[in-house]
Amino acid sequence: MRNQKLFFCFLLFFFFCLEISRGQNNGKTQVNVGVVTDVGTSHSEVAMRCINMSLADFYSSRPQFQTRLVVNVGDSKKDVVGAATAAIELIKNKQVKAILGPWTSMQAHFLIEIGQKSQVPVVSYSATSPFLTSLRSRYFLRATYEDSSQVQAIKSIIKLFGWREVVPVYIDNTFGEGIMPRLTDALQDINVRIPHRSVIVPNATDQEISVELLKMMTMPTRVFIVHMSSSLASRFFIKAKEIGLMKPGYVWILTNGVIDGLRSINETGIEAMEGVLGIKTYIQKSKDLDMFRSRWKRRFPQMELNVYGLWAYDATTALAMAIEEAGINNMTFSNVDTGRNVSELDALGLSQFGPKLLETLSKVQFRGLAGDFRFVSGQLQPSVFEIVNMVGAGERSIGFWTEGNGLVKKLDQEPRSIGTLSTWQDHLKLIIWPGEANSVPKGWEIPTNGKKLRIGVPKRIGFTDLVKVTRDPITNSTVVTGFCIDFFEAVIQAMPYDVSYEFIPFETPDGKPAGNHNDLVQQVYLGRYDGVVGDTTILANRSSYVDFTLPFIKSGVGMIVPMRDEVKRDEFSFLKPLSIELWLTSLVFFFLVSISVWTLEHRVNPDFRGPANYQASTIFWFAFSTMVFAPRERVFSFWARALVVTWYFLVLVLTQSYTASLASLLTSQQLHPTITSMSSLLHKGETIGYQRTSFILGKLNETGFPQSSLVPFDTAEECDELLKKGSKKGGISAAFLGLPYSRLFLGQYCKAYKMVEEPFNVDGFGFVFPIGSPLVADVSRAILKVAESPKAMELEHAWFKKKEQSCPDPVINPDSNPSVTSIQLGVRSFWFLFLVVFVVCVLALGKFTFCFLWKTKGKDLWKEFLKRDPDSYINDIEKCLCSREMPENSNRATNGIELRVRNIS
Repeated sequence: MRNQKLFFCFLLFFFFCLEISRGQNNGKTQVNVGVVTDVGTSHSEVAMRCINMSLADFYSSRPQFQTRLVVNVGDSKKDVVGAATAAIELIKNKQVKAILGPWTSMQAHFLIEIGQKSQVPVVSYSATSPFLTSLRSRYFLRATYEDSSQVQAIKSIIKLFGWREVVPVYIDNTFGEGIMPRLTDALQDINVRIPHRSVIVPNATDQEISVELLKMMTMPTRVFIVHMSSSLASRFFIKAKEIGLMKPGYVWILTNGVIDGLRSINETGIEAMEGVLGIKTYIQKSKDLDMFRSRWKRRFPQMELNVYGLWAYDATTALAMAIEEAGINNMTFSNVDTGRNVSELDALGLSQFGPKLLETLSKVQFRGLAGDFRFVSGQLQPSVFEIVNMVGAGERSIGFWTEGNGLVKKLDQEPRSIGTLSTWQDHLKLIIWPGEANSVPKGWEIPTNGKKLRIGVPKRIGFTDLVKVTRDPITNSTVVTGFCIDFFEAVIQAMPYDVSYEFIPFETPDGKPAGNHNDLVQQVYLGRYDGVVGDTTILANRSSYVDFTLPFIKSGVGMIVPMRDEVKRDEFSFLKPLSIELWLTSLVFFFLVSISVWTLEHRVNPDFRGPANYQASTIFWFAFSTMVFAPRERVFSFWARALVVTWYFLVLVLTQSYTASLASLLTSQQLHPTITSMSSLLHKGETIGYQRTSFILGKLNETGFPQSSLVPFDTAEECDELLKKGSKKGGISAAFLGLPYSRLFLGQYCKAYKMVEEPFNVDGFGFVFPIGSPLVADVSRAILKVAESPKAMELEHAWFKKKEQSCPDPVINPDSNPSVTSIQLGVRSFWFLFLVVFVVCVLALGKFTFCFLWKTKGKDLWKEFLKRDPDSYINDIEKCLCSREMPENSNRATNGIELRVRNIS
C-alpha cells in the first residue's frame, strides 16, 4: 500500500513538471497517449519509470521537436475486462492517439480488438504470446520478442544432448499455450517425442502443484520445459525441490518468460532452481545502457531494472519519434456517436491520425537501450539468446544461441572452430545440473516407484534354443530361457541406468501359443506390452506400428533341401577315372612304343627274335608289362633305351593319377542338392514347407507359391520327417527357415541337408518397443556394446557353436567340404608327356630307317655323287650314325660288302 502511495506521488510530481514545461515550451503541440498497466505492481512501477525517463531523455535531447507526448494512465486492475475498460476510457475521454501496454497477453487480446476498431495503434512491450499475431491486426505492434522465437534455441539444446522425450510444463492461459504449437513442430523436426503435457492453472494452490509434480515423478521422462510467469515458477520449483524432482538425473529448461523475471523472485525460489538451464533475452552491452543503469541505481536503488523496462523505454522513444514524423494535422476522431443506445465501442469513433501514425511507427529505426529497434511484420526480431545456468543465488552465462551459428560459447566464436564430431563442451561452458551433478542426465529412466516393464515373449513349440517358456513345477512361476533372452539380459546390464522388467509369455491359459509374431507385435501397439523380446524379425510392415532396436543377430530366409550322392558305383566303375579319349590315346601309345622298340631291337637283340607269333606276343607283353614292373627283355640300342625311359615316366604319372582318382571315386561321396533354386520349385510345382508362426508364409505367397503347395511345420524333427518323405510321398521338397533356425536345423541334420539359397533378405532380429520410446536408442547403443564385447561370442558359442562344431556342412563350417567331386582325367592333362614320347619315337624310327637304307643302297649312291675319295666320307658317316647299331657278329658281312664296293670302284 505504501508503494502505491509513492507511485501516485511520483505521477503527480511528473504531471506537475509537465505543466511547468508547458509554459516553458510555448508553441509545442501536446499529444495524448495512453498507458494501460496494472497500477501498484512492481512490473508496472518499473515500466512507468522507464516511460517517464524515456520522454525526459528524448525531449531534452531534441528541443526542436514540435510535439510533446502527454502520458495518460489507465489502470487495468490485473484484469482482462479492466484493461479493456481502461483503454475505452482513454480513447473516449482523452482521445489518446496510441496506447502503450498492457502487461499480459490476455489483456492485450482485447486491446488489440479495440485498437483495430478505433484505428488507435497499440504498442505492447510485454505481451509475448504468439496467439496475438493470429489476430491479424495492423494496429498492433509488439515492441518485444514473441515467445516462439526462442523455440529454436530450446530445440538446439535438446538436440545437442540427444534427449528423446520432453514434457512441457506451462501455465493454462494464452501466454502458456501460445508457445506450444511452434515448440511441438520444432521438436518433431528432431524426432523428439512429447509423451505428456503438464498444465498448471494460474491460481493453482500448493496442493495442486504437488499433485502435478508427483504425477511427473512417476513418468520415465526426465526432461522438462517450463513456460510460465516468474511468480508461479517460484512456487513451482520450491515444491519440486521438496518432493524430490531436483535430484541428479532431472533436466529443467526455463523459457525467457521465467528467466527475464528472475528479479521479482525471492531468494528461496531462486535457490530451488539451482542446476536448471534457461533461455534469457540477450541485451547487448552499450555505453548508453551502462549510463542508464547507473542513473537507475542512483534514483531507484531498491528497484530492479528488467528487460521489460528497457523495452518500455524504447517503445516510448519510438512512439515519440513516430508522432513527430506524422505531424500535427488531423488529430481528431470521426464518426463519434453519443447516442444513448450506442455501445461504448461504437461511441469511440475512428482516429483520423491513426493510419498516418501507424505508417510512420512501422518505419522507425534506431539504436535503443535493448538493442536495434525496428519493427518487422509488426514486431521485433531477435537474433541472439543467452543460455544461462542457475547456480547459487543467480544465473551464470554458459553460452549463446545465434540464428546463424546455433549454440556457441562466445558470440565471436567461428563455426569452423567447432568440428563435425564435436561434443556439448565445444558449444557450451561447464554446466552444473540439478543435484550438483557434473554428468549429463540421460533424460529418461525407469522410476523406482513406477511399474515394471511388461515384456512379451513368444511361446515356441520348436527351435526352443532361441526362446523357451516353461513353468516351474514347484512355484508355478514362468521360466524363460534361450539365446534371445540371454542376449537381452546382457543388453540390460550394459544400459546406463537400471531397468526393471518382467517376462510375460504370449500364450493362452492352457499354455499354447496365443498367435504368431505379428499378433505379438500388435500387443505392443495396443499398449498391453511395453516391449517384446524374442526371435522377432525386423520387417517394414511391423515398423509402421512399433519401433525396433538395432538387430542383435543376422537374419534372413534360407532354403533347405535334401542332399543325394551323385556317384553311381557299378562293375565298370574302374573305367570312370579316365576319359574315353585318354583310354584310347593310352592304348595307341602302348602299341606305338612297343612296335617302335621291337623295330629298333629285333635285328640286333635275340630277345626280340623268333617265330612270328612269338614276336607278336613279345610286343604285347612288353607294352603292358611296363605299367606294373620292368620287362625281362633287355634293350641294347641307345634310342630304344631313350624311348623306354620316356615311356616309363609317362606311365608312372598316368598310373598314379588313375590310382588317386579311382580311390576318390570309390571312397568319397559326391553330395549334391536335389534342388538348387526357388525358381525351379515354382516351375516344377513342388510342395514346400515353412515355419508355422513365421512371416515366411507371406513372402512365399508374394512370390507366387499357391497355398495348396505350402505345408507348415513347428519343430526341426517335423521338418526332417517331411523332407525325408519328399513331395511325391506327402512330404516336401524344400523347407524355408530363418537363418538362425537354419543354423540350428543344419547343426542337427547337417549330413542330410544343405542350404542352397537365401531368397529373402530381412534386417535381423530386434527388440520391440512402442513408437517414440526412448528405450530404443539406449537399448540399440547397449546392443552395440554387447556385440563388440566377448559376451556376444560366449552367447553364440553356448547356443549355436556347440552344435555346429560337429557338423561338416559348408554352410555351418566353411572350413570343411563334404561334397567332394572327383574330376575325370582327360588327354588334356597329359598331352605334353604324350608329345614328348611321340617325338622321341619319331626320332628313333627316323634314325633307324636312315641307317637301314644306308646299309643297303646308300653307299653306291654316295660314291657316284662324291666321285673322289669316297672311303673317307663313308667311314665317317658309318662311324657317326650307324656304328653303334651293328652288333659284333655282323662285322664280317659288313666287311665283305665294303670289299666288294672297293673292287668295283
